[in-house]
Amino acid sequence: MENIKSTIGLKYAIEQLEYRHASNAQRLETDFVIVVESLKPANLIKSALGNITETSDVMDNILSGAFGLASGYLTRKITAGTSGNIVKKLLGTILQFGVTSVVARHPQTIRAIGKFILGKTFRRKQHQQIQ
Repeated sequence: MENIKSTIGLKYAIEQLEYRHASNAQRLETDFVIVVESLKPANLIKSALGNITETSDVMDNILSGAFGLASGYLTRKITAGTSGNIVKKLLGTILQFGVTSVVARHPQTIRAIGKFILGKTFRRKQHQQIQ
């Protein structure tokens, strides 16, 4: 700031500083409201879930893991069922872990095989309907 040499200059400098102070106070209040809103638990959860779903890698990993678990569980239910036989239950559990790990580690391969099988199945039906 330059040196003030008159009362008019002093009044003008005070007015400028008061205006700057009011402007800064308004900005500070607005920023405070934004920060308070962003720190509410609901907004934190929304933000976290939004970030997770935006990253396709994380979503693909979650889906492939869930698909692996479901397929392993179904495999165990099919092989062991409600059997009281301990050997069947053990083999079902081992098969469940194997299927779960294979499906979770190779989701693209499983997806490609599934698309191939579905494509062949629907082509046969369409081919039979045409004839």
